[in-house]
Amino acid sequence: MFNRKKDDPFFNILLKIAENVQVAMHYANDFRINSLEDLAEISVQMKKYETDGDKLIHELIVMLNKSFMTPIEREDILALANSMDDVLDGMEECIAHFDMFSLVDIDDSMNTFMSYIMLSSDEIVKAMQKLQMKKLVDMRENAILIKDYESKCDDVLRVSIKQLFLHEQDPIRIIMFKDIYEQLEDIADDCQTVANTMETIIMRNA
Repeated sequence: MFNRKKDDPFFNILLKIAENVQVAMHYANDFRINSLEDLAEISVQMKKYETDGDKLIHELIVMLNKSFMTPIEREDILALANSMDDVLDGMEECIAHFDMFSLVDIDDSMNTFMSYIMLSSDEIVKAMQKLQMKKLVDMRENAILIKDYESKCDDVLRVSIKQLFLHEQDPIRIIMFKDIYEQLEDIADDCQTVANTMETIIMRNA
């Protein structure tokens, strides 16, 4: 089915999209927010990653419109690209909420969410590297890991919200923290959507 000796430009750009997501997730995970100035800095940088991702998606769409043949169904290529872009869009929006709330109190739950999301982005890149090498079946192990991280985030969400209502007295802080927790869980769900799309591609092509 595939010419394994020749790089495919569609798989190459999917890897670039994944790598941009990965760099952004590592940046968000590693960044330490201690002040309002830090919030402004990370918001600006995350917006840049999001804009870079949009440019890559546009480049891919142009390629799809110009190409008569694609290595897999063009709908699957676009769905995979958009699902990865949703991860980045979700994180950019979440960081924007930190900035809007002037929230510099990063707790253990948020850090745990971020670590699982970052690990998921690593698995997405590994999967896209395998796709680039036309090793579609091998992508399944990355999809399984991503789903496992999402399941762990489900647990973090339940525990964090329970603890929030048990210990926090300020209703405004409850609203802010619950919003952030749920946004981070949504990003983990977006990562799972990437995994599901990968599995659909494996099923149709391997």
